[in-house]
Amino acid sequence: MKNLRKILVTVFSASILMTGCGSAENASTEETEKVKVMLDWFPNTNHTGIYAAKEKGFYKEAGLDVEIVEPGEGVSADQILASGEIDFAVSHQENITHARSAGLPVVSIAAIIQENTSAFASLKEEGIVSPEDFEGKRYGGWGSPTEEAVIRAVMNQDDADFNKVDYVTLGATDFFKSIGRDTDFQWIFEGWDGIEAKRQGVELNYIYLKDLDPALNYYTPVLAASESKIKEEKDVVGAFMQATSQGYEFAIESPDEAADILIKHVPEINKELVKESQKWLSKHYKGDAEKWGIQKEEVWDRYADWMYDKKLIEENIEPSEAYTNEFLPKDEK
Repeated sequence: MKNLRKILVTVFSASILMTGCGSAENASTEETEKVKVMLDWFPNTNHTGIYAAKEKGFYKEAGLDVEIVEPGEGVSADQILASGEIDFAVSHQENITHARSAGLPVVSIAAIIQENTSAFASLKEEGIVSPEDFEGKRYGGWGSPTEEAVIRAVMNQDDADFNKVDYVTLGATDFFKSIGRDTDFQWIFEGWDGIEAKRQGVELNYIYLKDLDPALNYYTPVLAASESKIKEEKDVVGAFMQATSQGYEFAIESPDEAADILIKHVPEINKELVKESQKWLSKHYKGDAEKWGIQKEEVWDRYADWMYDKKLIEENIEPSEAYTNEFLPKDEK
């Protein structure tokens, strides 16, 4: 293991100086360390950079053999991450804030998207244009306590009664199969279901989280690791983040090829949706930030205070301990 660590440190340090993209054919043949990364949902374009890093050989070049796994129904990736059963996870700032408040030592190591592109969406004819309109409606969710807490808070801001919402747990159900049939509104990402709605000609009303309160313009999704992983295996975390950053930078620069990579790894996926979604999302991964993955303490501080003020968490968190930019590739000098 000690020799492997030396290999990883060497590869990680050297790869920071590289500017080109490698390929699977040219990948390193050195011994690799197996790591497991769990997604937050079924594979989609939020995850393309991870698949690109695997397909292009960036992980192998960094000395890693990465297995990508999907979460089980009702499974909390943050809890599994804290237990050490997986090495990395796709999570969300709201989940990590909840987890840390509850004592789970998980840390965000990169923002996959710079701004919150999620929204509460409903069919146009339902007339749901503000949180007060949620009263008497059916909400379809994935069963997260954070999800329920945020809906309750934004309804309270509008003096609306959360108890008048019929909460339906859907899990990983297709939005277009359930909206208008089983539920009246759901929480979606514009870059996925929003793109598909346009493709299908379905008119939706959107209530963007970031428009409800500045504090709700937080990082979602993010990549996360446990505190113990960060402290005890810095070389592995560094190697993973170097390669993953390359993967997302590749997706930013080459959305068409990146879409093809995701389709190759997930052949049952909606191919046309992937292509349209990737074109849209590749422009939003980094946004106006100086580099992909960067996180700001003010964003974490503002959201944690909002959660605490709304009594959505019992204990406030220390924002500087909830995230780190330490493992993002260093700028060339």
